[in-house]
Amino acid sequence: MLTGKNSAGYYIVSLSFICLNFFYLTKGIFYFNFLPLICLFVLAALFAMDKLFLMIVFFTPLSLSLGDFLNTNSHTDLTFPTEPLLFGILLLFVFKLLTGYRLDKKLIKHPVTLAILFNLCWIAITVIFSTMPLISFKFLVARLWFVIPSFLVATQVFKNKKNMKRFVWLYVIPLTIVVFYTIYQHAKYNFAEHPANWVVKPFYNDHTSYGAMLALFIPVLAGFLFLKNYSLAYKAAALLFLLIFLVATILSFTRAAWVSLAVALLFLILLLFRIQLRTIFITLIVAAGIFLLNQDKIMMSLEKNNQDSSDNLTEHVQSISNISTDASNKERINRWNCAFRMFKEKPVFGFGPGTYSFQYAPFQVIKERTIISTNHGDGGNAHSEYIGPLAESGLIGSLSYILIVVLVIIKGMKLYYRLEDKELKLLTCIILLGLVTYFIHGFMNNFLDTDKVSVPFWGFIAMLVAIDVYHSPEPAAK
Repeated sequence: MLTGKNSAGYYIVSLSFICLNFFYLTKGIFYFNFLPLICLFVLAALFAMDKLFLMIVFFTPLSLSLGDFLNTNSHTDLTFPTEPLLFGILLLFVFKLLTGYRLDKKLIKHPVTLAILFNLCWIAITVIFSTMPLISFKFLVARLWFVIPSFLVATQVFKNKKNMKRFVWLYVIPLTIVVFYTIYQHAKYNFAEHPANWVVKPFYNDHTSYGAMLALFIPVLAGFLFLKNYSLAYKAAALLFLLIFLVATILSFTRAAWVSLAVALLFLILLLFRIQLRTIFITLIVAAGIFLLNQDKIMMSLEKNNQDSSDNLTEHVQSISNISTDASNKERINRWNCAFRMFKEKPVFGFGPGTYSFQYAPFQVIKERTIISTNHGDGGNAHSEYIGPLAESGLIGSLSYILIVVLVIIKGMKLYYRLEDKELKLLTCIILLGLVTYFIHGFMNNFLDTDKVSVPFWGFIAMLVAIDVYHSPEPAAK
């Protein structure tokens, strides 16, 4: 209980707020109502940042475009409430660094951390040479408020191993709410293929990002079934959510998600049989060589496939390799070719981070255009986490992201082989498999400019690094 001067101060502040709020309400100004909530978030950030971060994870699948939230027609990429909260954590983190806070040296020197910081630094450099500086600066700030909280802050949160499982459940549960909403909306159209693209709105932009997140968490939920310290009730819940996600993935008609899960299964086999990294890389190099030597024959074979996307699941799977008539596949190739042409024009610094969707229109070729191409080139991004940076940040921009992917896989595999703790070993395995689904998905789509994907993506990488730095029996550098 408050007494004396403290009590008097408390009542004065409270009464002042009530009077001010009443005054603003009479003027039709309602934003003052948010002040207590903002104060609550500030206190949480100062004294319980781990809880604030986990709360953001919970809100992420349910976040809405600010334009949708305010019921306006204006287009904005800002999502509420996650991105303002992530930006707040970013500002607080920078403030703490300026006032003497230091991160663990082992974390900073970790190869994955260095690769991520290098990627951010190069993006910052290319902002200077951008053809649209304001757009690129906004892109950089957004990338910072995704990476700093979801990776650097998250690694500190994951010093407590229990928070890794909490992270998963706090994303899975609200995502399941979105799944039920989507299935309900989809049922109105008899689960046809075309409506699957937009029934996920307003929570996800389209079915591809939604399918990517379902695929990301499926290996993790499957792995939870084998955790020895999990009770039967938790395992039953994991099985239930796993079945729901599998059904939702099928109904999403997201071909990239299906392919990514198939590759993750193959990757699991490699881990279980302890296939060495050298063998994997040699195999990939040989496969790439065979493809290059026979690319004309392969392309001719693919062009013979005329199966378009379909309500029939078998036909929909067959349409994955259709590059002759399937509009989605052809448009994706159109975007990739535009990105390559943009790269040839500006190979070092690119056109600037976040500028692809504004700049690619003049690089379209008439014979590559599709029924869903636009004259103004306002149809979206490059549809690839690997090719898009070529156009926006040049060769180094693309290679810096590839470096992150390669190091995560290498360090993840080495960590899995090295760990003796069975729970950590299993967690490492399923987290790595989840990331593999997005690494594969990234060949066909790019969503790291959205909170829906960035929070779990960088969060999963933070889990692997935290296990390596804080929970591994050997130094991370070895």
